[in-house]
Amino acid sequence: MTEVLPEGFQVDLSIEAGDWPAKEELEPLAVRAIGAAFASADLQVLKHTEVSLLFTDDTAIRKLNGQWRNKDKPTNVLSFPGSDPKGDAYGPLLGDIVFGYETISLEAKEMGVEFSDHISHLTVHGLLHLFDYDHQESDEAELMESLEKTILASIDIDDPYADSPLVGDGE
Repeated sequence: MTEVLPEGFQVDLSIEAGDWPAKEELEPLAVRAIGAAFASADLQVLKHTEVSLLFTDDTAIRKLNGQWRNKDKPTNVLSFPGSDPKGDAYGPLLGDIVFGYETISLEAKEMGVEFSDHISHLTVHGLLHLFDYDHQESDEAELMESLEKTILASIDIDDPYADSPLVGDGE
């Protein structure tokens, strides 16, 4: 499958803190995961929409998690929608996705998955949150998980929920 981003879609990737791979390694992973999401799901954006990806450490993501979700602990990924949809299309600022290095690294080891596959999964997960997908209720969680599995399978990443579900942080 060829992953293609929508017309003019921009990925703004920054590394703030943490022992992340170089931007030159992270960006292709992110673009591949985002492209797969657009190819596999009915996600609509305006032309020239942008998403911001911030790769940071657990200290920073813990602060954000406390400030925005009243949870005083680090987490793997947080999503901050940037705009309400105009009809069915989102944009031009889709939103921000923030990744916490230590939590993601530990989860990948505990789950026995490649770090790059886990980053790809969490990129898809974070992106779906920007499109109002959620996992608060069981029916919403099933829909979101099913969509994640379909998207990841399209880029040859195994079902991240097959052996053990990704442990959430009380969401």
